[in-house]
Amino acid sequence: MADDGDRHRQSRLFTDDDGGFDADRAREESLPVEDGEVIDTDDLADHQRYLEGRGIYDERNRVNDLTGREWKYATKSVIAEGYPPAVQHDLRSDHGGQKPPRLCAELIGRFSKAGDTVLDPFAGVGGTLLGASFCEHEGTGRREAIGFERTERWIEIYRTVLERENEARGARGDPPLAAQDMRHGDCADLIDDVPDDDVELLLTDVPYWHMDELEQTRNERRTRESKLGSFDGPDGTDAAADIEAGDDGGEWDSKDDWLADMADKFDRFADAVAPDGHVVVFIGDMYREQSYEFLSADLARAIESTAPLTLAANLIWYDPTKDLHVYGYPFSFVPSMVHQNVLVFRLEEGNETDT
Repeated sequence: MADDGDRHRQSRLFTDDDGGFDADRAREESLPVEDGEVIDTDDLADHQRYLEGRGIYDERNRVNDLTGREWKYATKSVIAEGYPPAVQHDLRSDHGGQKPPRLCAELIGRFSKAGDTVLDPFAGVGGTLLGASFCEHEGTGRREAIGFERTERWIEIYRTVLERENEARGARGDPPLAAQDMRHGDCADLIDDVPDDDVELLLTDVPYWHMDELEQTRNERRTRESKLGSFDGPDGTDAAADIEAGDDGGEWDSKDDWLADMADKFDRFADAVAPDGHVVVFIGDMYREQSYEFLSADLARAIESTAPLTLAANLIWYDPTKDLHVYGYPFSFVPSMVHQNVLVFRLEEGNETDT
Protein backbone atom coordinates (compact mmCIF):
# COMPACT_ATOMS: atom_id res chain seq x y z
CA MET A 1 0.00 0.00 0.00
CA ALA A 2 1.45 3.37 -1.02
CA ASP A 3 1.74 6.03 1.70
CA ASP A 4 0.04 9.42 1.41
CA GLY A 5 3.13 10.97 -0.15
CA ASP A 6 3.25 8.34 -2.90
CA ARG A 7 -0.50 8.65 -3.47
CA HIS A 8 -0.23 12.42 -3.84
CA ARG A 9 2.76 12.06 -6.19
CA GLN A 10 0.94 9.55 -8.35
CA SER A 11 -2.28 11.53 -8.56
CA ARG A 12 -1.01 14.98 -9.44
CA LEU A 13 -1.20 16.23 -13.05
CA PHE A 14 2.06 17.17 -14.72
CA THR A 15 1.99 20.34 -16.81
CA ASP A 16 4.54 22.02 -19.03
CA ASP A 17 5.47 25.72 -19.02
CA ASP A 18 2.38 26.53 -21.08
CA GLY A 19 0.04 24.73 -18.72
CA GLY A 20 -0.44 21.69 -20.96
CA PHE A 21 0.02 18.06 -20.03
CA ASP A 22 3.70 17.01 -20.00
CA ALA A 23 3.62 13.31 -20.91
CA ASP A 24 7.41 13.05 -21.07
CA ARG A 25 7.75 14.28 -17.51
CA ALA A 26 5.06 11.89 -16.37
CA ARG A 27 6.90 8.97 -17.93
CA GLU A 28 10.18 10.09 -16.37
CA GLU A 29 8.45 9.99 -13.00
CA SER A 30 7.31 6.40 -13.81
CA LEU A 31 3.65 7.34 -13.67
CA PRO A 32 1.13 5.36 -15.75
CA VAL A 33 -0.16 7.33 -18.74
CA GLU A 34 -3.27 6.35 -20.69
CA ASP A 35 -4.72 8.37 -23.59
CA GLY A 36 -2.68 11.42 -22.66
CA GLU A 37 -3.57 11.47 -18.97
CA VAL A 38 -1.90 10.22 -15.83
CA ILE A 39 -3.79 7.28 -14.38
CA ASP A 40 -4.61 7.57 -10.70
CA THR A 41 -4.28 3.92 -9.73
CA ASP A 42 -5.89 4.69 -6.37
CA ASP A 43 -9.10 5.47 -8.23
CA LEU A 44 -9.21 2.11 -10.02
CA ALA A 45 -12.02 -0.21 -9.03
CA ASP A 46 -11.28 -3.47 -7.24
CA HIS A 47 -11.77 -5.35 -10.51
CA GLN A 48 -9.29 -3.17 -12.44
CA ARG A 49 -5.52 -3.47 -12.71
CA TYR A 50 -3.03 -1.26 -14.52
CA LEU A 51 -0.63 -3.31 -16.70
CA GLU A 52 2.58 -1.53 -17.57
CA GLY A 53 2.65 -0.61 -21.25
CA ARG A 54 -0.75 -2.18 -21.91
CA GLY A 55 -3.32 -0.10 -20.05
CA ILE A 56 -6.13 -0.96 -17.65
CA TYR A 57 -7.32 -4.56 -17.46
CA ASP A 58 -10.81 -5.34 -16.19
CA GLU A 59 -10.90 -8.68 -14.38
CA ARG A 60 -14.56 -9.10 -15.33
CA ASN A 61 -13.40 -9.71 -18.91
CA ARG A 62 -14.62 -13.20 -19.81
CA VAL A 63 -13.75 -13.02 -23.52
CA ASN A 64 -9.98 -12.52 -23.54
CA ASP A 65 -7.02 -11.13 -21.61
CA LEU A 66 -6.94 -7.75 -23.36
CA THR A 67 -6.88 -4.39 -21.64
CA GLY A 68 -9.42 -1.76 -22.59
CA ARG A 69 -6.95 -0.11 -24.94
CA GLU A 70 -6.09 -3.42 -26.61
CA TRP A 71 -9.77 -4.36 -26.82
CA LYS A 72 -10.57 -1.11 -28.63
CA TYR A 73 -7.95 -1.88 -31.28
CA ALA A 74 -9.08 -5.52 -31.56
CA THR A 75 -12.66 -4.50 -32.41
CA LYS A 76 -11.52 -3.03 -35.73
CA SER A 77 -13.41 -4.89 -38.44
CA VAL A 78 -10.44 -4.94 -40.84
CA ILE A 79 -7.10 -6.64 -40.17
CA ALA A 80 -4.80 -4.89 -42.65
CA GLU A 81 -1.66 -6.94 -42.14
CA GLY A 82 0.41 -8.72 -44.76
CA TYR A 83 2.32 -11.09 -42.45
CA PRO A 84 5.65 -11.58 -44.26
CA PRO A 85 6.74 -15.13 -45.12
CA ALA A 86 7.97 -16.65 -41.87
CA VAL A 87 7.68 -19.75 -39.70
CA GLN A 88 9.06 -22.11 -42.37
CA HIS A 89 6.75 -20.55 -44.96
CA ASP A 90 8.24 -22.54 -47.83
CA LEU A 91 7.17 -25.75 -46.16
CA ARG A 92 3.73 -24.56 -45.09
CA SER A 93 2.95 -23.08 -48.51
CA ASP A 94 2.68 -26.62 -49.92
CA HIS A 95 -0.81 -26.39 -48.48
CA GLY A 96 -2.62 -23.78 -50.55
CA GLY A 97 -5.06 -22.87 -47.78
CA GLN A 98 -2.58 -22.29 -44.96
CA LYS A 99 -2.95 -19.18 -42.81
CA PRO A 100 -0.10 -17.22 -41.16
CA PRO A 101 0.43 -18.53 -37.61
CA ARG A 102 0.75 -15.00 -36.24
CA LEU A 103 -2.60 -14.05 -37.77
CA CYS A 104 -4.04 -17.08 -36.00
CA ALA A 105 -2.30 -15.97 -32.79
CA GLU A 106 -3.92 -12.52 -33.10
CA LEU A 107 -7.38 -14.03 -33.46
CA ILE A 108 -6.73 -16.46 -30.61
CA GLY A 109 -5.78 -13.47 -28.47
CA ARG A 110 -9.06 -11.74 -29.32
CA PHE A 111 -11.35 -14.66 -28.56
CA SER A 112 -9.76 -16.68 -25.76
CA LYS A 113 -7.89 -16.39 -22.49
CA ALA A 114 -4.56 -17.85 -21.36
CA GLY A 115 -4.93 -21.54 -20.59
CA ASP A 116 -8.01 -21.96 -22.80
CA THR A 117 -8.33 -24.78 -25.31
CA VAL A 118 -8.51 -24.01 -29.04
CA LEU A 119 -9.83 -26.51 -31.59
CA ASP A 120 -9.15 -26.57 -35.33
CA PRO A 121 -11.16 -29.39 -36.96
CA PHE A 122 -9.58 -28.70 -40.39
CA ALA A 123 -6.04 -28.16 -39.14
CA GLY A 124 -4.06 -28.49 -42.38
CA VAL A 125 -0.40 -27.70 -41.70
CA GLY A 126 -1.18 -26.39 -38.23
CA GLY A 127 -1.41 -22.61 -38.50
CA THR A 128 -3.89 -22.49 -35.62
CA LEU A 129 -1.77 -24.82 -33.49
CA LEU A 130 1.37 -22.78 -34.12
CA GLY A 131 -0.56 -19.60 -33.34
CA ALA A 132 -1.67 -21.04 -30.00
CA SER A 133 1.98 -21.78 -29.19
CA PHE A 134 3.10 -18.28 -30.22
CA CYS A 135 0.62 -16.81 -27.74
CA GLU A 136 2.87 -18.03 -24.92
CA HIS A 137 5.73 -15.79 -26.03
CA GLU A 138 4.11 -13.08 -28.16
CA GLY A 139 0.65 -12.70 -26.64
CA THR A 140 -1.16 -12.90 -23.35
CA GLY A 141 -0.26 -16.53 -22.60
CA ARG A 142 -0.16 -20.00 -24.07
CA ARG A 143 -3.30 -21.79 -25.20
CA GLU A 144 -3.70 -25.52 -25.54
CA ALA A 145 -4.68 -26.52 -29.07
CA ILE A 146 -6.19 -29.58 -30.70
CA GLY A 147 -6.07 -30.12 -34.45
CA PHE A 148 -7.87 -32.66 -36.61
CA GLU A 149 -6.31 -33.51 -39.97
CA ARG A 150 -6.95 -36.51 -42.20
CA THR A 151 -4.02 -35.99 -44.56
CA GLU A 152 -0.81 -37.39 -43.10
CA ARG A 153 1.29 -35.22 -45.40
CA TRP A 154 0.02 -32.03 -43.74
CA ILE A 155 0.57 -33.47 -40.26
CA GLU A 156 4.17 -34.31 -41.11
CA ILE A 157 4.70 -30.77 -42.42
CA TYR A 158 3.37 -29.34 -39.15
CA ARG A 159 5.76 -31.48 -37.14
CA THR A 160 8.70 -30.61 -39.40
CA VAL A 161 7.85 -26.90 -39.22
CA LEU A 162 7.73 -27.06 -35.42
CA GLU A 163 11.06 -28.90 -35.28
CA ARG A 164 12.85 -26.51 -37.63
CA GLU A 165 11.32 -23.42 -36.06
CA ASN A 166 12.47 -24.52 -32.64
CA GLU A 167 15.97 -25.20 -33.94
CA ALA A 168 16.07 -21.64 -35.27
CA ARG A 169 14.65 -20.25 -32.04
CA GLY A 170 17.20 -22.17 -30.01
CA ALA A 171 20.03 -20.75 -32.10
CA ARG A 172 18.72 -17.24 -31.31
CA GLY A 173 18.35 -18.03 -27.64
CA ASP A 174 14.54 -17.90 -27.80
CA PRO A 175 12.36 -20.37 -25.87
CA PRO A 176 10.82 -23.19 -27.92
CA LEU A 177 7.27 -23.29 -29.21
CA ALA A 178 5.18 -25.90 -27.44
CA ALA A 179 4.00 -28.90 -29.44
CA GLN A 180 0.23 -29.08 -29.69
CA ASP A 181 -2.16 -32.03 -30.03
CA MET A 182 -2.45 -32.84 -33.75
CA ARG A 183 -4.75 -35.84 -34.31
CA HIS A 184 -4.94 -37.86 -37.52
CA GLY A 185 -8.38 -38.72 -38.83
CA ASP A 186 -11.67 -37.33 -40.10
CA CYS A 187 -13.11 -34.49 -38.03
CA ALA A 188 -16.56 -36.12 -38.24
CA ASP A 189 -15.17 -39.03 -36.20
CA LEU A 190 -12.62 -37.26 -34.01
CA ILE A 191 -15.09 -34.68 -32.70
CA ASP A 192 -16.77 -37.48 -30.71
CA ASP A 193 -13.64 -37.69 -28.54
CA VAL A 194 -13.88 -34.03 -27.43
CA PRO A 195 -16.09 -33.62 -24.33
CA ASP A 196 -19.00 -31.20 -24.47
CA ASP A 197 -18.19 -27.61 -23.47
CA ASP A 198 -14.46 -28.45 -23.44
CA VAL A 199 -13.28 -25.90 -26.01
CA GLU A 200 -13.28 -22.13 -25.53
CA LEU A 201 -12.46 -21.27 -29.15
CA LEU A 202 -12.91 -23.09 -32.44
CA LEU A 203 -10.72 -21.43 -35.10
CA THR A 204 -10.54 -22.94 -38.56
CA ASP A 205 -10.29 -22.42 -42.29
CA VAL A 206 -13.01 -24.49 -43.93
CA PRO A 207 -12.16 -26.63 -46.96
CA TYR A 208 -14.09 -26.37 -50.20
CA TRP A 209 -12.38 -29.42 -51.57
CA HIS A 210 -11.29 -32.97 -50.91
CA MET A 211 -7.87 -32.67 -49.25
CA ASP A 212 -6.26 -35.95 -50.19
CA GLU A 213 -2.70 -36.81 -51.12
CA LEU A 214 -2.87 -36.21 -54.86
CA GLU A 215 0.17 -34.58 -56.45
CA GLN A 216 0.09 -30.79 -56.27
CA THR A 217 -0.69 -28.96 -59.50
CA ARG A 218 1.44 -25.92 -60.25
CA ASN A 219 0.32 -25.15 -63.81
CA GLU A 220 0.24 -21.35 -63.94
CA ARG A 221 -2.09 -21.07 -66.92
CA ARG A 222 -4.56 -23.55 -65.46
CA THR A 223 -4.52 -21.73 -62.13
CA ARG A 224 -5.08 -18.36 -63.82
CA GLU A 225 -7.99 -19.66 -65.89
CA SER A 226 -9.61 -21.39 -62.95
CA LYS A 227 -9.83 -18.16 -60.98
CA LEU A 228 -12.60 -17.04 -63.34
CA GLY A 229 -14.39 -20.37 -63.40
CA SER A 230 -17.54 -21.51 -61.67
CA PHE A 231 -17.74 -23.04 -58.23
CA ASP A 232 -18.52 -26.41 -59.75
CA GLY A 233 -15.57 -27.84 -61.67
CA PRO A 234 -15.84 -30.51 -64.35
CA ASP A 235 -16.16 -33.20 -61.66
CA GLY A 236 -18.47 -31.17 -59.44
CA THR A 237 -15.71 -29.52 -57.43
CA ASP A 238 -14.30 -26.03 -57.17
CA ALA A 239 -11.50 -26.10 -59.72
CA ALA A 240 -9.84 -22.93 -58.44
CA ALA A 241 -9.80 -24.15 -54.87
CA ASP A 242 -8.62 -27.62 -55.87
CA ILE A 243 -5.64 -26.23 -57.72
CA GLU A 244 -4.79 -23.70 -55.02
CA ALA A 245 -4.88 -26.40 -52.36
CA GLY A 246 -2.89 -28.86 -54.40
CA ASP A 247 -5.72 -31.33 -55.00
CA ASP A 248 -7.47 -32.41 -58.18
CA GLY A 249 -10.69 -33.88 -56.86
CA GLY A 250 -13.53 -33.18 -54.43
CA GLU A 251 -16.20 -34.92 -52.40
CA TRP A 252 -19.19 -32.63 -53.06
CA ASP A 253 -21.40 -32.75 -56.13
CA SER A 254 -22.43 -29.10 -55.80
CA LYS A 255 -22.08 -25.98 -53.70
CA ASP A 256 -25.35 -26.84 -51.96
CA ASP A 257 -23.88 -30.20 -50.93
CA TRP A 258 -20.79 -28.44 -49.58
CA LEU A 259 -22.88 -25.95 -47.61
CA ALA A 260 -25.08 -28.70 -46.17
CA ASP A 261 -22.03 -30.73 -45.15
CA MET A 262 -20.34 -27.75 -43.49
CA ALA A 263 -23.55 -26.85 -41.65
CA ASP A 264 -23.94 -30.40 -40.33
CA LYS A 265 -20.33 -30.50 -39.19
CA PHE A 266 -20.56 -27.19 -37.34
CA ASP A 267 -23.75 -28.38 -35.68
CA ARG A 268 -21.70 -31.24 -34.23
CA PHE A 269 -18.68 -29.03 -33.44
CA ALA A 270 -20.88 -26.64 -31.44
CA ASP A 271 -21.40 -29.25 -28.72
CA ALA A 272 -17.69 -29.06 -27.88
CA VAL A 273 -17.72 -25.25 -27.47
CA ALA A 274 -18.14 -23.80 -23.99
CA PRO A 275 -21.15 -21.50 -23.41
CA ASP A 276 -18.99 -18.35 -23.42
CA GLY A 277 -16.84 -19.57 -26.31
CA HIS A 278 -16.59 -18.49 -29.94
CA VAL A 279 -16.43 -20.17 -33.33
CA VAL A 280 -14.23 -18.27 -35.81
CA VAL A 281 -14.14 -19.34 -39.47
CA PHE A 282 -11.99 -18.21 -42.40
CA ILE A 283 -13.83 -18.20 -45.72
CA GLY A 284 -12.95 -16.48 -48.99
CA ASP A 285 -15.46 -15.26 -51.54
CA MET A 286 -15.20 -16.09 -55.24
CA TYR A 287 -15.82 -14.55 -58.64
CA ARG A 288 -17.66 -16.87 -61.04
CA GLU A 289 -19.21 -16.48 -64.48
CA GLN A 290 -18.96 -12.67 -64.34
CA SER A 291 -20.69 -12.64 -60.96
CA TYR A 292 -19.49 -12.35 -57.37
CA GLU A 293 -20.05 -15.55 -55.37
CA PHE A 294 -20.72 -14.46 -51.79
CA LEU A 295 -19.54 -17.69 -50.16
CA SER A 296 -19.07 -16.09 -46.75
CA ALA A 297 -22.71 -15.05 -46.60
CA ASP A 298 -23.86 -18.43 -47.93
CA LEU A 299 -21.82 -20.27 -45.33
CA ALA A 300 -22.95 -18.01 -42.49
CA ARG A 301 -26.60 -18.56 -43.39
CA ALA A 302 -26.10 -22.32 -43.71
CA ILE A 303 -24.41 -22.59 -40.32
CA GLU A 304 -26.98 -20.39 -38.58
CA SER A 305 -29.83 -22.39 -40.09
CA THR A 306 -28.50 -25.70 -38.73
CA ALA A 307 -26.15 -25.17 -35.79
CA PRO A 308 -26.97 -23.38 -32.50
CA LEU A 309 -24.66 -20.53 -33.51
CA THR A 310 -25.32 -16.84 -34.12
CA LEU A 311 -23.16 -14.68 -36.36
CA ALA A 312 -21.69 -11.99 -34.10
CA ALA A 313 -19.26 -10.31 -36.49
CA ASN A 314 -17.60 -10.47 -39.88
CA LEU A 315 -13.97 -9.41 -39.82
CA ILE A 316 -11.98 -8.78 -42.98
CA TRP A 317 -8.39 -9.90 -43.32
CA TYR A 318 -6.92 -7.62 -45.98
CA ASP A 319 -3.49 -8.65 -47.24
CA PRO A 320 -1.82 -5.54 -48.76
CA THR A 321 1.11 -7.63 -50.00
CA LYS A 322 -0.95 -9.99 -52.14
CA ASP A 323 0.01 -10.07 -55.82
CA LEU A 324 -2.43 -8.47 -58.26
CA HIS A 325 -3.29 -9.87 -61.68
CA VAL A 326 -4.85 -8.14 -64.69
CA TYR A 327 -8.13 -10.04 -64.75
CA GLY A 328 -10.71 -9.07 -67.39
CA TYR A 329 -8.77 -6.16 -68.89
CA PRO A 330 -9.77 -4.36 -71.06
CA PHE A 331 -13.31 -5.71 -71.44
CA SER A 332 -14.70 -6.51 -67.98
CA PHE A 333 -14.06 -5.53 -64.38
CA VAL A 334 -12.97 -8.63 -62.48
CA PRO A 335 -11.92 -8.20 -58.84
CA SER A 336 -8.56 -9.36 -57.53
CA MET A 337 -9.29 -11.03 -54.21
CA VAL A 338 -6.95 -9.54 -51.61
CA HIS A 339 -9.16 -10.26 -48.61
CA GLN A 340 -10.77 -13.10 -46.74
CA ASN A 341 -13.73 -13.04 -44.41
CA VAL A 342 -13.43 -14.13 -40.80
CA LEU A 343 -16.86 -15.13 -39.53
CA VAL A 344 -17.28 -14.88 -35.76
CA PHE A 345 -20.06 -16.94 -34.18
CA ARG A 346 -21.15 -17.42 -30.60
CA LEU A 347 -23.49 -19.99 -29.10
CA GLU A 348 -27.15 -19.06 -29.09
CA GLU A 349 -28.50 -18.34 -25.62
CA GLY A 350 -30.42 -21.29 -24.28
CA ASN A 351 -28.64 -23.74 -26.60
CA GLU A 352 -25.66 -24.49 -24.36
CA THR A 353 -25.09 -28.12 -23.60
CA ASP A 354 -26.52 -29.21 -20.23
CA THR A 355 -23.86 -30.26 -17.73
